[in-house]
Amino acid sequence: MLDVINISKRLGGFSLIDINFSVEKGEYFVLLGESGAGKSVLLEIIAGLEKADSGNILLNKSDLTDKSINQRNIGIVYQDFALFPHLSVFQNIAFPLKNKKISKPDIKLKVEELSAEFEIDHLLNRKPETLSGGEKQRVALARCLAMQPDILLLDEPLAAVDVRLKDNLNAMLRNINRKGITIIHVTHDFDEALSLASHIAIIDNGRLITKGTPDEVFNNPLHPFVARFAGIRNFFDAFLSFENKNSIGNISLNSGILINLASDSQAGKGFYILPSDEIIISLDKNISSASNCFQGIIKDLIPTLKGIDVLVDCGEVFHVSITQTSREKLNLGIGNSVWISWKAMNGKFIYVSDK
Repeated sequence: MLDVINISKRLGGFSLIDINFSVEKGEYFVLLGESGAGKSVLLEIIAGLEKADSGNILLNKSDLTDKSINQRNIGIVYQDFALFPHLSVFQNIAFPLKNKKISKPDIKLKVEELSAEFEIDHLLNRKPETLSGGEKQRVALARCLAMQPDILLLDEPLAAVDVRLKDNLNAMLRNINRKGITIIHVTHDFDEALSLASHIAIIDNGRLITKGTPDEVFNNPLHPFVARFAGIRNFFDAFLSFENKNSIGNISLNSGILINLASDSQAGKGFYILPSDEIIISLDKNISSASNCFQGIIKDLIPTLKGIDVLVDCGEVFHVSITQTSREKLNLGIGNSVWISWKAMNGKFIYVSDK
């Protein structure tokens, strides 16, 4: 197990502040955040390339805080691969083995084993400059795993890879993890994190704001930044109040719109979020169990990978996700008057303050 305890680091005008998390053996742990959030700095502190101003790094209860990178048995792969340009692929993979004074026959055997596993055995005599991005990534991973690290650190490993190769490399990373290798993977890519992670921590401006399984983090966001990062478009400043002791509250938006919400949250100021695919759009007022129903005007229709994002102005602009078939069936166009509706249980309130 890796324990990151109260890690802080100041770099110019930027600071990592009291970072705490644990990674169990065999986990695929993703550090997710926007560029400049502090992810790579934290990775380098774990690797021993940067020294924290305060805090501790423990691996299997052994304190690594003051140990050099060579004493940690932690491997790191950067997005630019950092291969030795003057060495062949064989020599790159063999490099950490030579440093361990392993015999030449054993080195040859290990390099052949790893190159076969990563499907780069036909490249062993090539120099890095002749390789594609995907090939370089495989060589970098093979070289890192040659040292049999306790933990594999990946800094934006797919950022420099052609889009069409990402699925193959994703599958390769999952396979490495299934063999018992603990992985900590830094990325700013939401989809990449979801496709790989068993656990996720989100960093924003030097602070770790939430952590858990992908389902815990994104299907039940506890922080406004997480909702924005997950691509939730219906996101409003709001005030929650309860008229009675039941769980149906009133959400007041800045525009004056009142929304019913089934919630056990504390009343007060916060944020109201509503998934765009939970909203029903219709030409007439929807007679159903949906307690929230508003009339509005379509301001825009934006094509997406899954269909159409319809922007409906009801005093607040709501994003509604529909299929292209639904758009054609309803004959929706900019300027049309429509109704949108959703149930009280479909939104979520994130409490911030009652002041």
